[in-house]
Parts: sequence; C-alpha cells; structure tokens
Amino acid sequence: MSKISKYKTLSLANDSFLKSDYDTALRYFAEVLHDYPDSKEAYNGAILAEMAMSGEDGAEALFDYYTILKDEDKEQADQVISEILETIDGTLDQLKTIFAQPLKDRLEQENGILYKDFISLVEDEGDFKRVFENIMFSTKVIISEKEDFVDFLDRLMTHGFKEMALSYLESALSIYPNDNQLRELLKRLAQARNIEN
Repeated sequence: MSKISKYKTLSLANDSFLKSDYDTALRYFAEVLHDYPDSKEAYNGAILAEMAMSGEDGAEALFDYYTILKDEDKEQADQVISEILETIDGTLDQLKTIFAQPLKDRLEQENGILYKDFISLVEDEGDFKRVFENIMFSTKVIISEKEDFVDFLDRLMTHGFKEMALSYLESALSIYPNDNQLRELLKRLAQARNIEN
C-alpha cells in the first residue's frame, strides 16, 4: 500500500484550516500522521484544528503565527508551537481568572500599580526599561484598558522584553483572536525574532 503525498496533503490541510474548514483540515492532518507518525507539522496542525473545532479562539491566531514562523525556519516553528501548545491551557485559565477579579481587589491582593501610574513613573524617570526592571519582581502592573495593554506590549518589545511580550500576546490572542492590533504586534514580534536568528 503506497503512502500519501505528505507535502501535498499538508498543503491541503493548511488550506482547509485557513478557510475555517477545521473538520477537513483535521482529516488531512490525520492522514499524514497515519503514514508519517513523526510529522510534527501534522501533529501540531491536528491539535490546532481540534482546538478550533472546540471553539478555542486562540487556535486561528496560533495557526497564523505558526505559518509566519514556518516561512523562516520550519524546524524551529514546529518546536515553538509545540511548546506553546503544551502550556496554553494553563495560561488561558490563569488569564480568565485574572480578568474575572475586580480591579480594586487585584490592586490590594497583588501589590499592584495601575498602568497610568506606571507610565507616570516612566515619564518621570525617562527610562522604561529601568523602571520596569525595578518593579517587575515586587509589583504587578494592572492593566484594565485594551489600548494600555497594546501600548505595554509595544513598549516591552521596543525595550528588549520580547519573550515576555510574546507570552502576554499569546494569552491575549487566545481570548481575542481576531483583534487586528494584537495580530499586528504578533507579526512584528515574529519578524523581530526571525531577524535576530
């Protein structure tokens, strides 16, 4: 019995996913896994398709990110997405819990500082990186507005905290997968990481 064409079937699976036909995408990924059980791309694709079928909003954003990474370095892309998929469930649960707590309670419980107060400190000192490094281990920056969150991510990326920005961004995209500002930041971050590598 001859094996299927791995690359053609993966291409069909990816096309189906991009058309939001997750059921068909999953079938194609499963066919590849049947004949090529070590295919990381098929394995990751199957998990993302299952996530999308079960209504997990972050699946589409992660798939887009995966596609960008694959264009630059396929092997690294497989590894990065595998690691993200291993940790995403816990991150998503944590994020939902954080957003569910009232702001005032969070400020008291977490020894927090409002984002606007944090930015005032940055403006007074004139150095985002130094202020952030001074408070990041003892104080949490509490962000309640989307625009502040986008600004915070942008500043993290600009000042060399790319891994931290990616972690926050992945969590946010799992909740708001179609947000254009967040997706643009993800593309910028992916491009910056590829330039460094």
